[in-house]
Amino acid sequence: MEEVEIPQYFLCPISLMIMKDPVTTVTGITYDRENIEMWLLTAEEEAATCPVTKQKLPRDIELLTPNHMLRRLIQGWCIANASFGIDRIPTPKYPLDKSHMLRLVRQVNNDKLRVEALKKIDALVIENEKNRKCLEEVGAIKAMVSVIVKSFKERKLITGLEEVLRIFHLVWSPTTENTQIVKENHDTIGAILWILRSEMTINQVVIKTHAMMVLKNMIEVLSSNLLGLHPDFFQEMVNILRKESKHHISQQATKAALQVLIDACQWGRNKQKIVESGAIFELIELELCNTEKRVSELVFCVLAHLCTCADGRAEFLKHAAGIAVVTKRTLRVSSALDDCAIQILGSIAKCSATKEVLMEMLRVGAVSKLCMVIQADCEDYLKKKAMEILRTHSYAWGNSPCIQVYLLT
Repeated sequence: MEEVEIPQYFLCPISLMIMKDPVTTVTGITYDRENIEMWLLTAEEEAATCPVTKQKLPRDIELLTPNHMLRRLIQGWCIANASFGIDRIPTPKYPLDKSHMLRLVRQVNNDKLRVEALKKIDALVIENEKNRKCLEEVGAIKAMVSVIVKSFKERKLITGLEEVLRIFHLVWSPTTENTQIVKENHDTIGAILWILRSEMTINQVVIKTHAMMVLKNMIEVLSSNLLGLHPDFFQEMVNILRKESKHHISQQATKAALQVLIDACQWGRNKQKIVESGAIFELIELELCNTEKRVSELVFCVLAHLCTCADGRAEFLKHAAGIAVVTKRTLRVSSALDDCAIQILGSIAKCSATKEVLMEMLRVGAVSKLCMVIQADCEDYLKKKAMEILRTHSYAWGNSPCIQVYLLT
């Protein structure tokens, strides 16, 4: 590469690298397509300018003109200099126009054309962000919701369901239009739950993982609509957690289920329903065998929410490893987890502090860990909360040498 001189006009003015897909702007300057498109997409509104001439540049990337002559010159030069280690520049795939994508989306609702259309859309979605944005604009989300609901009503797992769910998840963005589509289709949540419960002969883990990601997308925008969630909904989320511990579901699906529980906790009696579904036992069991940081953070966040209600604390204390696992994870994973862990211990210490519970906290090292929080590089409010817990129960723990110095300070 160092022994051959690259013609200057082969280089993109932005990256100074050989152009793979040269395109010319309305200002007459040629750039590599990927670089100029990123330049235009990241420019502030009404502020897009040509990097070379500084003239105003339309943000519409469809106005970029492929420079076929220059591309062929670059390809020929690369082939001629292959002996110097120059890689051949492949002929680029040109983006499909909206009319073609719209036609594919419409074919999804045709039973005869659906499978082939879904395969083509799936390939486009995986290819790049530009395709995903274009598909969203031509109504891909509405089409996928329609197929999911139709499959549910007919109680028939259609061919192409994996592609439908993946397309939904990858194309999805929480726009007003997409949110309205989800809210207006009242069967969407029921349809996803039905998919999660269904037995499948092939790709079961993949399909159910995509289904959980779709459900997570929908729950994030439904807000107050979560008030009326049925107990069966939460039972299915608990089943996902249970399957994770038995390796029958992916960790990605588990994270989605945990996020769904966190979002649902904010509304109505959902916390009580989650507790009644047996979630706390499964959350602790999951954490006992978990090694992934993000899963731990989500588990502790759910537990912190559930321990704010009496039944939640009671279920937490029923598990022999409840206080112990919170103690073990504190100061070992992240500041976000520490926050939740102190919330959990604070809820227990404030509202459920029987003599047996206090002795359990001392026995499994929770009291010592609270002392460590005071010494550690934590946020001041966490140190204050830890000290508050220690002082509140100084009568029970005062004889413990590990905390005497802190209670006397």
